This record gives sequence, structure tokens and C-alpha cells, in this order.
Amino acid sequence: MLKEALFGSHRDYTEGNLNSAIVLLSIPMILEMMMESLFGIVDVFFVSRLGANAVATVGYTESLLTLIFGVAIGLSMATTAFVARRIGEKDPEGASDAAVQAIALGVIFSIVVGIIGILSARTMLGWMGAAPDVLANSRYTQTMLGGSLVIFMLFLINAIFRGAGDASLAMRTLWLANAINIVLDPCLINGWGPFPHLGVQGAAVATTTGRGIGVLFQLWQLGNGKNRIVVRASQVRFHVGLMMRMLRVSATGIIQFLVATASWLGLMRIVSTFGSAAVAGYTIAIRLIIFTILPSWGFSNAAATLVGQNLGANKPGRAESAVYRTAWFNMLYLGLISIAFLFFPAPLVRFFTTDARVTEVAVDCLSIFAVGYMIYAWGMVLVQAFNGAGDTMTPTLMNLVAFWAIQLPLSYVLGVRLSYGVRGAFWAVPIADLSLTAMALYMFRRGAWKKQRI
Repeated sequence: MLKEALFGSHRDYTEGNLNSAIVLLSIPMILEMMMESLFGIVDVFFVSRLGANAVATVGYTESLLTLIFGVAIGLSMATTAFVARRIGEKDPEGASDAAVQAIALGVIFSIVVGIIGILSARTMLGWMGAAPDVLANSRYTQTMLGGSLVIFMLFLINAIFRGAGDASLAMRTLWLANAINIVLDPCLINGWGPFPHLGVQGAAVATTTGRGIGVLFQLWQLGNGKNRIVVRASQVRFHVGLMMRMLRVSATGIIQFLVATASWLGLMRIVSTFGSAAVAGYTIAIRLIIFTILPSWGFSNAAATLVGQNLGANKPGRAESAVYRTAWFNMLYLGLISIAFLFFPAPLVRFFTTDARVTEVAVDCLSIFAVGYMIYAWGMVLVQAFNGAGDTMTPTLMNLVAFWAIQLPLSYVLGVRLSYGVRGAFWAVPIADLSLTAMALYMFRRGAWKKQRI
């Protein structure tokens, strides 16, 4: 089964053993998510040798990139839902048409975002509260934001593969992209051999190049006719009606993730009031958190695919069972991660820094966030189940309550107004996550998502 998961499966996920379906989808999706987070881990590892200001530059930029990720993931949610539903209905031509329109939407969005990023990178860093030494590294931010096309394409085409059930292709794409990034990062940062010495900007050039080559691999896989979903030249056209339908589903999906990711932008702004060391510590902790929690998004994405395909096959009961089983798997995984963060955070952090103050902040962040991990494991899967059904509005409303009505105000009150410092700001996160899980479980049990039409 492991070999089948890694090298591609041709099973029908609307039939047969449900546990096998979860495993076959989850393994490549978990590895895919880990590879996505590895971009940030590798960048911080090499950039940390340049000092706290360089790490802070990466942290501020990643906070801005979360807005791009929010739009890309919002589009990806609709893409997965449409493709999975058509695959479940045994309509491969419809799935391919949805894929083409999703890519077209991604190109349009990325052009706008890239132009804004190139022209306004330094200004946006200033809005974030960056110190002058951080602003001096704004070329890193320009390069990352300007290369948003490859970010959009990587997310969207992998969403197409996941919706079709070709999760191993998405995984292999990120293996390739990360391998290139790992090789180029130290070469471009330090100017090794024939490569220019670009400093912090070198990390951005390496990451964008790696992602770009990954996109070329994706396009080749879409057109070679050997996979579940095939895009032919005759299908590469604007289908305005379908595009508008996808955009309607995407709109609330984009808002959903912008609400969530913008709340992290707000949290970064609150953390910045405690100085560059606090920002650097938070940045390192977030890298570790993302690296460990993205496998949970792999489980969640598997649930979304199973929900979409089984609703398309008119099997809502099987879709519901898939969500509950996947949530239990995810809770077990995050339980193990929470033990590591609660009892062994310092050795993990010291891999990235020896600065005492930066280490202290990062350790506090890991320990506090881990408190609510096992319950939040359910929230992650339930939210993606709604998205897989094409119901992006319900999670959007839940995110508004959890992140904007609870997390941000509470973070500011605990951290700044009540003077608990950065630890107080961090405690708002597990509280918000627990509230999100409670709302998601209540809405999921009501069952309206089973009747969603897309």
C-alpha cells in the first residue's frame, strides 16, 4: 500500500475499503504538505546565519505571503471541490474543463499581486513595523511577492491533482521543487562558485526558481495523457460560465483563508511591538509549527477529496464516515507532536539559533500552541470537509468568529493591555482554535453540507 501511495494509485475512492482510501490519499498529501513547509524551513536555516534582522525579514515577508497563500488556497479549495465532484460523477471531461478555468483564474490573480508586490514591497514592510535594518533587505520581499505566479500555479495544479485522486503527482512536484531550492539556497546566499553573492535575496531567488521548475513539471503531467486528469490543447480556452461558477465558490473560500491568514498578519504586528528578537523567535517557532502541522493539512485534504468524490457519486454516508475516521487519525498524529513541543521544545529551536532571547520566545510559542493541538486536529479536518463539499461559506463565518472576534482582540488584551508580553499574545491562539473546532463540529453534525450543489 505504501508503494501504491507513493507511485500513484488508480483505485476508485468511491468504492472499497475506506481506511485504505484514507491511507492512499493521506500519505502523499502529508508528504506534499511537508515539502511545502520545507521551503520556509530551508530558507530560515540558511538565512539565520546572517543574523536576527535577516530572519526577521523572512518572517515579515512570510506574513505578507500568507495573504497570497490565502487567495491561492481559496482558489484551490474550489478547484479541488469541482474536480473531485466531476470525478465522482464519472465526468473526466468536466474535470479537465474545471482545471483549465482554475489555472486561468490563477494567472489573472497572480499578475495583479505580482505587480503590487514588486512596486510596494518596502512600503508594506514599513506598515508591518519593520526596523530600518530589515527594510534594507526589501529585495527579498520584492522577489518573493513578484514571483507569485509560481506560487499560484503550484497550489492550483496540485489542487487539481488532489481532486482527481492523483495525490502522488502533487507530492513529486514538491520533491522536485524543494531539491532545487536546497541546492540553490546556500549557493545564491553565499555566492559559492559561479553563483552571485545575493545575501538574503538569494534565498528568494532559489525558492522562486525551485517552484518555477516544479510548475513546469506539473504542466507536463497535465498534458502527457498518463494520469487521471488530462488537459488537451482543444480545452485550453475561456469558459466564462464555468469560470464564474468557480469564482463564486472561490470567493468565499478566498475570504475564508484571508480572514485566517490576515489574523496571523495581525498577530505578527502585535508580536513586533516586543522587538526584533521576539519577531525572530516567533518566526522560527512558526516554521517548526508549519512543518509539523502541514501533515495534518494532508489528512484534511484527503478528507476533502473523499467528500467531494463521494458526494459526486451520491454517497453522503460514506463521505461523512471518511471525515470522522480521518479526524481520529489526525488527532493521534497531533497528539504525538504536542508531546514533542511540550516536553522537548528547546533542542528543536537551538537547531536554528543560539540567541538566548530568540530561543526563549520560540520555546514559549511552541509550548503554548501545542496545548490545543489534539482538539484542533478535529477542527482542521471538519473545515476541509465543508470545503470539499463546496460549502466555503460556513468555514468563512467560523473563521471570522474564531480569528477576528476571539484571537486578535484577546492577543492584544493579554499581550499589551494586561502586560503579559509575548506569552500573553500567544495564549490567544489555542483558545481561538478550540472555539473553531466546537463550531465546526456543531455545523458538521447538522448535515447541510451533504446537500451542497456545485
